[in-house]
Amino acid sequence: MIRGRVQQGVVLLDDPEALPDGTEVSVRPLKSEADGSNAGQGKPTVGRALLRLAGKAQGLPPDASRNLDHYLYGHRKR
Repeated sequence: MIRGRVQQGVVLLDDPEALPDGTEVSVRPLKSEADGSNAGQGKPTVGRALLRLAGKAQGLPPDASRNLDHYLYGHRKR
């Protein structure tokens, strides 16, 4: 992995001789130092997306998480 920083809209590599001139690259920003957020990520992570659903299910038996296989497939309860 080659690292660098953006200065005035130009990416300056830590090792300027790491890539020959004309090499096509793709840049993925790491963490934004200004606000501590993940820069360049438009979509939330799967974990954050699922966290929004936590506690929303209604009408489930109180032991649904423990006995999920019973309710889905008819296995014996634990």
